[in-house]
Amino acid sequence: MGSKVRVGLVYGGKSGEHEVSLQTAFAVMREFDYSQYEIKPFYISKQGEWKSGNVLLAAPDSVETLRFGGEEGGSSNHSLAPLFHTLDGAASRAVPTAVQEAKISSHSVTESNDEHIETIDVMFPLLHGTFGEDGTIQGLFEMANIPYVGAGVLASAVGMDKVMMKKVFAQEGLPQCVFRYFNRTQWEKDSSYFIMECEVSLGYPCFIKPANLGSSVGVSKARNREELVEAVNYAFRFDRKVIVEEFVDAREIEVSVLGNDDAKASVPGEIAPSNEFYDYKAKYIDGKSTMIIPAELSVEVTESVREMAVRAFQAIDGSGLSRVDFFLRKEDNVIFINEVNTLPGFTPFSMYPLLWRETGVPYKELLSTLINLALERHADKQRIDFTGESL
Repeated sequence: MGSKVRVGLVYGGKSGEHEVSLQTAFAVMREFDYSQYEIKPFYISKQGEWKSGNVLLAAPDSVETLRFGGEEGGSSNHSLAPLFHTLDGAASRAVPTAVQEAKISSHSVTESNDEHIETIDVMFPLLHGTFGEDGTIQGLFEMANIPYVGAGVLASAVGMDKVMMKKVFAQEGLPQCVFRYFNRTQWEKDSSYFIMECEVSLGYPCFIKPANLGSSVGVSKARNREELVEAVNYAFRFDRKVIVEEFVDAREIEVSVLGNDDAKASVPGEIAPSNEFYDYKAKYIDGKSTMIIPAELSVEVTESVREMAVRAFQAIDGSGLSRVDFFLRKEDNVIFINEVNTLPGFTPFSMYPLLWRETGVPYKELLSTLINLALERHADKQRIDFTGESL
């Protein structure tokens, strides 16, 4: 490893959360400490094609200094599209460079380039949703023996699949809302049975979600049978499995977790959504939702949600980072765990880093901590004998 740690920043991806990933990636690029790190951008298109440019030697002064190339057909106003740029350390403008093919090799990431080979010390995936947060790309890094930030294969997969997550929470004894689930084949074979099951077990209103997606993509609230059927069909656009949850009149509390085996929890925060519930529009579009940090909670509730957040993190075998979300029922202050997010939103204005800032860990320090945790976990894994030669 050279004087600076070279970090491969992976973003974009084949996911309904592609644009969310781009927002996160550009925010992270701006906030890294470039006296300690060099950043190598790896963009994955919506079709799954990997592309990269040269190493970023300094952060851009603003997003506007970057030239964004639209590649999904047509111009894009949000235009957080692939970054194929290098920044002149002395200049504030972005200079276009040739696109190179990214390849994975053992112990490093290499670039196909006739002049030189570049290696990556640690990968930092910022891929929200499927093919990035679900254990798939983590498995790729494991096979290549590359250090990477965040949860491993198991924790990522369990944290992504809301049904499996809830089963793990049940085993851990964590209180949660009543839910039902089914896949597309089951629904198409006997939808009337599952409609009745939801109505009897959950009642109305209820929430319908794709089992394997985040950022509230595909989530709907149903108040009657007609809306339930419509919401289920909508959720099946995004996944083959759907989960239906009971409605709880509750405050939405979130806690950030940081660490590996000795994870710590931040102060809790509260979301006051601008819409009827905290959907995609409320999170990323209208900008009217309010984050209350720290949340106005009793000492007892505060300690309970922090303790439960670490338990949930450990239950899925988490590492690096996670945000754990809770419902605090208004009528009696009973706590229900909602979900764990192994790759939460990570702009400087996202709940995860804001909670740590309030707890005493600023954004740049948080990035460095995550890199160190990734290298620490990778070093620990090197102690495992995978050959069986000593048996």
